[in-house]
Amino acid sequence: MARPKSNNVQINISIPSEWKEQLENLARIYSVEEGTNITFLDLMRRGIQEKYQLGESTDERGTIS
Repeated sequence: MARPKSNNVQINISIPSEWKEQLENLARIYSVEEGTNITFLDLMRRGIQEKYQLGESTDERGTIS
Protein backbone atom coordinates (compact mmCIF):
# COMPACT_ATOMS: atom_id res chain seq x y z
CA MET A 1 0.00 0.00 0.00
CA ALA A 2 1.44 3.38 -1.02
CA ARG A 3 1.78 6.24 1.43
CA PRO A 4 -0.63 9.12 0.94
CA LYS A 5 0.89 12.10 -0.85
CA SER A 6 1.94 14.91 1.47
CA ASN A 7 2.54 18.61 0.88
CA ASN A 8 5.45 18.49 3.33
CA VAL A 9 9.08 18.84 2.35
CA GLN A 10 12.13 17.71 4.26
CA ILE A 11 15.02 20.07 4.93
CA ASN A 12 18.34 19.60 6.68
CA ILE A 13 19.80 22.33 8.86
CA SER A 14 22.67 22.60 11.30
CA ILE A 15 22.21 24.20 14.70
CA PRO A 16 24.65 24.50 17.59
CA SER A 17 24.49 21.51 19.94
CA GLU A 18 23.71 23.89 22.82
CA TRP A 19 20.54 25.00 21.04
CA LYS A 20 19.46 21.41 20.56
CA GLU A 21 20.03 20.63 24.24
CA GLN A 22 18.03 23.70 25.29
CA LEU A 23 15.22 22.82 22.87
CA GLU A 24 15.13 19.24 24.17
CA ASN A 25 14.84 20.54 27.75
CA LEU A 26 12.05 22.92 26.75
CA ALA A 27 10.30 20.10 24.89
CA ARG A 28 10.26 18.01 28.07
CA ILE A 29 8.69 20.89 29.98
CA TYR A 30 6.08 21.54 27.27
CA SER A 31 5.30 17.81 27.09
CA VAL A 32 4.45 17.74 30.79
CA GLU A 33 2.46 20.99 30.65
CA GLU A 34 0.47 19.98 27.57
CA GLY A 35 0.13 16.31 28.49
CA THR A 36 1.45 15.12 25.14
CA ASN A 37 4.81 14.17 23.66
CA ILE A 38 6.54 17.20 22.09
CA THR A 39 9.94 17.00 20.41
CA PHE A 40 12.56 19.67 19.89
CA LEU A 41 11.61 19.57 16.19
CA ASP A 42 8.00 20.40 17.09
CA LEU A 43 9.28 23.45 18.98
CA MET A 44 11.34 24.52 15.98
CA ARG A 45 8.27 24.20 13.74
CA ARG A 46 6.20 26.25 16.20
CA GLY A 47 8.88 28.93 16.38
CA ILE A 48 9.09 29.26 12.60
CA GLN A 49 5.31 29.29 12.30
CA GLU A 50 4.92 32.01 14.94
CA LYS A 51 7.86 34.12 13.76
CA TYR A 52 6.61 34.27 10.18
CA GLN A 53 2.89 34.20 11.07
CA LEU A 54 2.26 31.11 8.94
CA GLY A 55 -1.16 29.47 8.84
CA GLU A 56 -2.10 26.25 10.57
CA SER A 57 -0.69 23.12 8.97
CA THR A 58 -1.67 19.49 9.41
CA ASP A 59 0.70 16.67 8.52
CA GLU A 60 1.14 13.02 9.48
CA ARG A 61 2.34 14.09 12.93
CA GLY A 62 -0.74 16.16 13.72
CA THR A 63 -1.61 19.81 13.88
CA ILE A 64 1.02 22.39 14.60
CA SER A 65 -0.42 24.83 17.08
